[in-house]
Amino acid sequence: MKLGISYHCYPGLDDGTEIALMKKNGFETTFLASEDERIDEIVPLLRQEGILIENLHGPLSDERCNVNDLWRENDRAPVMLERIMDGVEKCGKYGIPTLVLHVTAGHTPPRPNKRGYERFVQIFERARALGVEIAAENIRPFGNLAFILEQFPDSGFCWDVGHEACSGDKRQFMPMFGCQLKALHVHDNLLDGDHHMIPYDGKIDFDRVARQIAESPYTGSVMLEIIRTASPLYAEMSPEDYYARAGAAAKRLEAEIGKYRQ
Repeated sequence: MKLGISYHCYPGLDDGTEIALMKKNGFETTFLASEDERIDEIVPLLRQEGILIENLHGPLSDERCNVNDLWRENDRAPVMLERIMDGVEKCGKYGIPTLVLHVTAGHTPPRPNKRGYERFVQIFERARALGVEIAAENIRPFGNLAFILEQFPDSGFCWDVGHEACSGDKRQFMPMFGCQLKALHVHDNLLDGDHHMIPYDGKIDFDRVARQIAESPYTGSVMLEIIRTASPLYAEMSPEDYYARAGAAAKRLEAEIGKYRQ
């Protein structure tokens, strides 16, 4: 398996330094936000340097609109839909195969309903037309995610390991949705918050993570979604040490997955 790491995981680095550190530490793939304001510059630069862009991450909730608005009838819903459609279009434009989407936000999203379904029909129809796959990411509740993965059989599942661990819900996503696994967001935490730590630095059971990935048909990369500034553990760590630590962790997890697959 290839090793991947989220772009901009160490905020403040210039592109040249970031890409050099990625390559030095074994990272061959990445992903970035569909609304990254520099996407037109970054995509060709990554490709020039031989870094594969595995997917784009769709828009997050902010003051303009919330992804939960997709399931509601309000003035903000068309704004959210337009932002997601823009992500689909960018995947098509840049030849990026997958758009990862949050389908809810928070602990108590609206229940699946007809209006939300109709909006996702629009998203999937446009994605299919452009040859783009949608991968729905777990946030907290199971219901809306299960609804999307069932109603749209060509959808993929993006397993966010950290979200599952800090959700407060003891149920696991992979036994239910692992057969549709198309993307990974791998990070660690202390089980009480979304800390986006380097794997093996927190409390998540990565032996179980490796086994469940190995049992799935997943063929993508071990993709770290880590953020240096999300945990005080790395406050004094240099870019060189941070990427080296991340690379060692990714290689360790990849080896564990390989062991289980054998």
